[in-house]
Amino acid sequence: MKKNIRPDGKEKVTGRLKYLTDLAFPNMLYGKILRSPYPHARILSISTDKAKQLPGVQAVITHKDVPGLNGFGIVRPDQPVLCKDIVRYVGDAVAAVAADSIEIASRALELIDVQYEPLPVLDSPEKALEASAPLLHPDGNVLHRASFQKGDIEAEFSKCTTVVEETYHVPRQLHAYMETEGGVIVPEKGGGLTVYVGTQHGFKDRFQLSRILGVSEADIRIVSSPMGGSFGGKDELNIQPYGALLAIATGKPVKIHQTRQESMRSSIKRHPMMITMKTGVDRAGKLRAHQTTIVADTGAYATLGPAILDFAVEHTCGPYLIPAVKTNGVSIFTNNGVSGEFRGFGGNQITFALEGQIDRLAAAIGIDGIDMRRRNIRNEHDLGPLGQRIAETNGASDVLQSAAAVYAEKKRLLSNQDPWKRIGTGMAITMHGGGLGFGRLDPAGGRLSLKEDGEIEISFGFEEAGQGILGVIEAITTEQLGCAKEDISIVIGDTSLVPSSGSTTASRGTSMVWHSLQRLKKPFLQKLLARAAGIMGMKEEQLSIGPGGIWQNGECRLSFRELVSEQEPIIISTQFDFPVSPDPIDSAHFLYTYSGVVAQVEVDLLTGRINVGELHQSISAGPVVNEMGYLGQIEGGGVMAIGYTLMEDVIMADGHYVTENLDSYLIPGIKDVPFDLQMKAIESLPEEDHHGPRGVGEIGTVAVAPAIANAIWDAIGLRVSQLPVKPEAVLKSTKERGVLHGSQSSNSGAK
Repeated sequence: MKKNIRPDGKEKVTGRLKYLTDLAFPNMLYGKILRSPYPHARILSISTDKAKQLPGVQAVITHKDVPGLNGFGIVRPDQPVLCKDIVRYVGDAVAAVAADSIEIASRALELIDVQYEPLPVLDSPEKALEASAPLLHPDGNVLHRASFQKGDIEAEFSKCTTVVEETYHVPRQLHAYMETEGGVIVPEKGGGLTVYVGTQHGFKDRFQLSRILGVSEADIRIVSSPMGGSFGGKDELNIQPYGALLAIATGKPVKIHQTRQESMRSSIKRHPMMITMKTGVDRAGKLRAHQTTIVADTGAYATLGPAILDFAVEHTCGPYLIPAVKTNGVSIFTNNGVSGEFRGFGGNQITFALEGQIDRLAAAIGIDGIDMRRRNIRNEHDLGPLGQRIAETNGASDVLQSAAAVYAEKKRLLSNQDPWKRIGTGMAITMHGGGLGFGRLDPAGGRLSLKEDGEIEISFGFEEAGQGILGVIEAITTEQLGCAKEDISIVIGDTSLVPSSGSTTASRGTSMVWHSLQRLKKPFLQKLLARAAGIMGMKEEQLSIGPGGIWQNGECRLSFRELVSEQEPIIISTQFDFPVSPDPIDSAHFLYTYSGVVAQVEVDLLTGRINVGELHQSISAGPVVNEMGYLGQIEGGGVMAIGYTLMEDVIMADGHYVTENLDSYLIPGIKDVPFDLQMKAIESLPEEDHHGPRGVGEIGTVAVAPAIANAIWDAIGLRVSQLPVKPEAVLKSTKERGVLHGSQSSNSGAK
């Protein structure tokens, strides 16, 4: 591992770094968005006269003021920018205002008179699928169906000696980034527009905004870094259309920064799902048949719902070999809040269910859960989950072996001195595909150039959302070129300055930076050395690149600045696509990372509360580029997953948010972080592997929930099938089982 201080670290910890919502411009106005109070209603009329007459109000806009396409969405533009006749959830935007102050803008919203006719509310997938249910969209209430089948499922079930069937429920989760959606949109001289708003996909935002505004993409500049967190929540447009329309209407910069309550209502969330699995094994403990039904509540609009369902279907079998598989998934439109992209991208939900099945089967046939996994684990040369060829690694077996060793050690040292508490240990494993998958546009690229001041500039279209991509770029660039970090400057997140590198999503950033440098370094270094050789009157093979410039015989003989002179700039660019399987299977992935998780919990028998005291993750994702960044992603992801498992649930009732702010939505605090939080990086790859390091932005979140669930069972015998695990469920279980003051000892074995 290489230890690197994050390039933006000092500025962040000292508070000197300006986020996009910190920006201010002369004559700047403040924007606010009026959102529907109804989850489903017909708009009868909209009157903005009183709001326009309020002193200090500079513009009020409705659907009539959208010059281009009144819709947005990454997959399909089905979400109105400003609703015209129907609202489908309480976050739907109806109007927006720009005023001299936030207070005036807020008052103006109160003066906008919208008359609604409430319509029946479909607050669950079950209601949305009823024959009498109103259609939320012209094509119906089914957003997307996905399926996969191999083998004869009935024949294989007939060979099973033990079959387990269970239904799992997983919640709606909030991204809870520190910086809520916001930024400043500035109209430029000549008719252009600069959008300073946090996003994970600047070029995609530019494309969507060009359609909404009815202008050329060339007239829009997106500046997207730095931003205070995303986790997938800022992959879709949020406040950008409203700020842009208001800036154009007023000719002045407009800042919109959502309050936490506004963010809760309008932001996308992790998909709640109901997953039913039926899984069977034979006498030898071999998995024979696996049948799964997935029902996802996508809310009012599509965003990336189809891709998330596809991902869940693909990962239904995870790292296991099963002869017969039958999976059917459906994503349903409802009048609930919009569900979309979130760290793990459907993998968290399906892994919780799958690993729950493995644990239940192991217990049912009386073998150790680790042994159960070992008997069915995929090996280096096996095909991927959809039968596609994938980049070969032994990652699944490696993380299982590592987690098994940790598990055995924790069980050996297990000690419980408090009669009112129970300690349990559990484990789980998973595999997670990186990139967008086969059949989806997944371009990447980068640029190296020698600047006039002698700096080597490396440019990417990625965004810095706190994930540490700057540190990754710095580490890979200096290693590949042989220069020092002081020799380079990094430019990202500005569509006017950088090449398109695809989205900052799907654990693809690290991999794409590495692949870019593989393509850029040789021609770039050749040009540098050729120019240096000409200046110095030497042969290229006598020279090399090192810290500060051109080296010869162990010392720097020519600085990078001296290479610039008056000759043509040295600029090398590359464009390519994320690696995909040679097998044309829609949405299938090629590069996978693997994780083995061991969790140790303490269950309080008096309160029902669960504390995760230890969390160990073994990660197989190729070479570590930046140790601090790697650790940050895995440890941060683990803590986020603890929240998902034990406390987080964005509750909705009748289409309304019951959870309206962070005062009623619990996320992990410092006391919830395990006292022993460890990570082991398994860096080995096959000798012939040429795909380099994989991204780890998501893998640290995926298998934590089932590991904790298994630890709870180990402690008190409660099988968890619904998240989050509430104290009430624990107390009910302990009462039913008589787990009180030594009346029942904890279980043993990862079953």
